[in-house]
Amino acid sequence: MNEEITLRFKKLRPGAVIPTRGSALSAGYDLYACLEESVTIAPGETKGIGTGLSMALPEGWFAGIFARSGLAVKQGLRPANCVGVCDADYRGEYIVPLFNDSAVPRVIEPGERVAQLILLPCRTLRFEEAGELSETGRGSGGFGSTGA
Repeated sequence: MNEEITLRFKKLRPGAVIPTRGSALSAGYDLYACLEESVTIAPGETKGIGTGLSMALPEGWFAGIFARSGLAVKQGLRPANCVGVCDADYRGEYIVPLFNDSAVPRVIEPGERVAQLILLPCRTLRFEEAGELSETGRGSGGFGSTGA
């Protein structure tokens, strides 16, 4: 069921690295920092880290840009928007806005893995206004109402 999809990309700078998977069954492809020199991110600060890549996603798909768990847990660095969304018609550089949640400055080195890209299907929606919605056991309960 694992259909391979070809993802066309363009290197915008010489130091750009093609995304890679950590293992054969990894869902995400690591994105690498394409930097001339190290970048320091102060506590509570966000800095955009370029990948040096632009991509042409297939129609009907989008790229979700997610945190790398090791970077988040060990260094307190995560994408500032938590999950980035790159649309199929976007052709600019993929830039990861990293936020430093830690109490100390963190350094990103050229070629360091900074996030992971996951290609996800994107459906077109048609919104239909309704006077009433179907009833469910949960109803309008939210924000912990299920006991979690």
